[in-house]
Amino acid sequence: MEEKVLDTINENIEEVTEEESKVKYYPPKKRMKGGDLIFNICNGIFMLLFCVITLYPVVNTLAISFNDGVDAMRGGVHIIPRMFTTENYEIVLALKGISRGAIISVLRTVIGTLLALAANALLAFIVSQRKFVFRSQLSLFWVITMYVNGGMIPVMILYKNLHLTNSFWVYVIPGMVSGFNMLVMRTYMEGLPYELQEAAQIDGAGYMRIFLNVISPLCKPIYATVALFVAVGQWNSWFDTMLYNRMSDQYTTLQYELMKMLSAVTSLKGNASAATTGQSVNITPISVRAAATIITMAPIVALYPFLQRYFVTGLTIGGVKE
Repeated sequence: MEEKVLDTINENIEEVTEEESKVKYYPPKKRMKGGDLIFNICNGIFMLLFCVITLYPVVNTLAISFNDGVDAMRGGVHIIPRMFTTENYEIVLALKGISRGAIISVLRTVIGTLLALAANALLAFIVSQRKFVFRSQLSLFWVITMYVNGGMIPVMILYKNLHLTNSFWVYVIPGMVSGFNMLVMRTYMEGLPYELQEAAQIDGAGYMRIFLNVISPLCKPIYATVALFVAVGQWNSWFDTMLYNRMSDQYTTLQYELMKMLSAVTSLKGNASAATTGQSVNITPISVRAAATIITMAPIVALYPFLQRYFVTGLTIGGVKE
């Protein structure tokens, strides 16, 4: 009889415990002080104004790009096109070398970014090693290259002697190693726990396996940041095309073709010649410049959301030390 009573009591205790575990605990809400409330309101207003100031030029350029060129000269186009048209994009996309330039720009951006990322990461890993004898001397050497260069004419002669002019590789090879990117990667790698490398060495891993399997997975945030820096630089570059591949149409780039078009449109004061589109049309430098800006900006804007989470991770990693 006593055993049945004890069993019944234990069952009731278990039921009560289960019910209490299901009950969620809501801590009492703290009342916000007057100073904190004013700070939050002012902070929200400031961030809203900052977003408007940042986004308005982009939205305004987009509206002008879809607005009639002659009407855009009157002004007053802000967020919404007053006379909607796609003629500006048709003019830009009808350029003779635009398709070839777009292909070369995509190739140089992809190949140049991958090779630059690999080269800088390997150099940063080598210089970040504590046992490397010349780590300080090499770091100083790359710092000097950030402030001193040979000049445009010597560089032009050097590239010509290396047979890099009038070739695709002039876009890729000279930019593979960057002192700034390498030092940024080295600093990030030095902040990683060195015990990870020692544990891998104890397990028999070599330096290359440590770099690929231990260091690189932890360096995704800095890799994404440097990759975006290099990709933006490669995509927006046109001056090297004018210097080294001006006489070779097969290696022209999108930015260089758009630069030539804007120069021609500006010099003609809004009258496009039939050499670009096959017929005379009424355009203005403002509208065509806006369309060209949107075309060149769109790929980078589309790429950024995929790398944003790595930026957030890169800002938080290393913020807390145990």
